[in-house]
Amino acid sequence: MEGVPLPAFAQVVLDFIRAHQGWAAPIVFALAFAESLAFVALLVPATVILWGVGALIGAAGLDFWPIWFAAAVGAALGDWASYWLGLHYHDQIARMWPIRNYPDLLPRGRRFFEKWGALGVFGGRFIGPLRAAVPLAAGACEMPRTPFQVANWTSAFAWATTTLAPGMVGAEWLTGRM
Repeated sequence: MEGVPLPAFAQVVLDFIRAHQGWAAPIVFALAFAESLAFVALLVPATVILWGVGALIGAAGLDFWPIWFAAAVGAALGDWASYWLGLHYHDQIARMWPIRNYPDLLPRGRRFFEKWGALGVFGGRFIGPLRAAVPLAAGACEMPRTPFQVANWTSAFAWATTTLAPGMVGAEWLTGRM
């Protein structure tokens, strides 16, 4: 099956990524960390960018696994930092910028966490606004570290897969690489 031809500008971008693919994993790590870190997640639309990165992986023929691993580790460390902030600051965090600009965010995360526990930590990663709020709430509620980390790390790898793989597979199919 022959692939769909790419516009010239897309080819330039893909050529740049191929030539500088060593930067792909560090950039994806930083985006995933930012997407999962309390405060920063409200300001950085990293998931949308990562969907595009998935497509670029497939179209440019980059090695999926190091980029996937970087996304998962970045996401898990971002949630871990958010959990630590919640554990350290408890309810004081709701009065800090930019969380104070979103007064419903932390209470929603707390309700979600209190209802679902470790499953909430796992599932919260896949729900945009709750992604950073649930780990904060888990820390503020003093969720034990081991159940938090199990849910955190398993969800990070699942999230990295669901965020990067569809774009990669779609781009491979469209460009005839599949």
